[in-house]
Amino acid sequence: MSDRLDELRRRHANAEAGGGEARRERQHAEGKLSARERIDLLLDEGTFVETDKLVRHRCNDFGMAEQVIDGDGFVTGYGLIHGRTAYVFAQDFTVFGGSLSETNAKKIVKIMDLALKTGAPVIGLNDSGGARIQEGVLSLAGYADIFLRNTLGSGVVPQISAIMGPCAGGAVYSPALTDFTFMVDGSSYMFITGPDVIKTVTHEDVTKEQLGGAVTHNTTSGVAHFLAHGDAECLQMIRELLSYLPQNNRDEGPRHASTDPIDREDAALDSVVPQASNLPYNIKDVIRRVVDDGKFFEVQERWARNIVIGFARMDGRTVGIVANQPEHLAGCLDIDSSIKGARFVRFCDAFNIPILTFEDVPGFLPGTAQEFGGIIRHGAKLLYAYAEATVPKITVITRKAYGGAYCVMGSKHLRCDVNLAWPTAEIAVMGAEGAVNVLYRSLPEADRRTKTQELQERFANPFVAAEHGFIDDVIEPHQTRPLVIRALRMLATKVDTMPRKKHGNIPL
Repeated sequence: MSDRLDELRRRHANAEAGGGEARRERQHAEGKLSARERIDLLLDEGTFVETDKLVRHRCNDFGMAEQVIDGDGFVTGYGLIHGRTAYVFAQDFTVFGGSLSETNAKKIVKIMDLALKTGAPVIGLNDSGGARIQEGVLSLAGYADIFLRNTLGSGVVPQISAIMGPCAGGAVYSPALTDFTFMVDGSSYMFITGPDVIKTVTHEDVTKEQLGGAVTHNTTSGVAHFLAHGDAECLQMIRELLSYLPQNNRDEGPRHASTDPIDREDAALDSVVPQASNLPYNIKDVIRRVVDDGKFFEVQERWARNIVIGFARMDGRTVGIVANQPEHLAGCLDIDSSIKGARFVRFCDAFNIPILTFEDVPGFLPGTAQEFGGIIRHGAKLLYAYAEATVPKITVITRKAYGGAYCVMGSKHLRCDVNLAWPTAEIAVMGAEGAVNVLYRSLPEADRRTKTQELQERFANPFVAAEHGFIDDVIEPHQTRPLVIRALRMLATKVDTMPRKKHGNIPL
């Protein structure tokens, strides 16, 4: 018995030592925490339970038989975040560069299977050199096993990826399949092929940071959802995100106490929209004045900024916010904003999170770049997402709702439950001036100005739509918060269905 206890303690110490003190110090010198330090910061203090701590690789080729470390470079287990169960795996770069092997892939798969069985989020802390070359196809098979669990778990439990070091080649597809991806500025990167390969094949000179750094994926590609400045901030942001999310697709989600009165009215909303319809304003000012305590947790803040998405609370419950942003591209929908909005709407629908839309959209962005890039197909994704969603859906039109974009942004015609408009709303096929240029182009300038005024008065208002029942009510802006909360309470027991089918065919 004593011999086995000694062996157990030695092997536990071996696992916890990882690649050794020198390699951990190298991590620290690069501004990175170790795998275990990251888990300690992510989870509630003292709640981590490690699994498969004694797992070892089974490769005896290329000198691997002499290089055996318990745990095999991955730390897996479960613990609590805000008192709720979460499953986590962390790649330890100090052990074989955090490379994926047959055995440590099985550790991840086991954790993901447990998460699906018990209905709790999965968080992956990625810091890996990729597949373990010495194991060949066995390591590749390990990636595919993980990808399958990512897919099966999609829409069942929240899946979160934190890129906290290198993530290249096939390894990038697991984060891409998860719901939210965090990256750390200056120390993380993602790409399919590295700079050396690109230079050989296309003769382009590009650095790792330019090609796949945190800024690139948060501003240009849209691959990442959040940018953190350091490991600690990244882990804290994950904890904050999870405070808004349910444990699984059957959970009602967390409720937080708020001292913000549900009947609070904000007079500043009455003047937030400029009188001139071509002047911009910041839709985030509207959002913060309506939601609980002015707190808005934005998602993909730096990409496709003409649409704003994120989480907030109303009456203590989580809502997903989708809003056109007049400060960028006048709030037009384009390819990137359509994709950004569609994916977020589908996430909210999968996890029973009500969707609150603030609409101020002059249409889809014109131009050959958009048409050649497939704006028809990509814009249809957002339309599909809204039409498919069965969660409570509330839309507030603050100003423009023009053309096809009016239909797409949570209109009554896409099964939106409550549609409200401010008096400043303009609901029409197009702006009055553009309409006159189409309908009365042959008239003299003075007559066109008169026709413009007539069309403006007749169509550029919310009352025609309200007369047809497409808008449930025209409200004063300062009433927005209490009326939205009343609507959310009314819709709390909503049940909606889709026609029986295996799944739809969204225009990917």
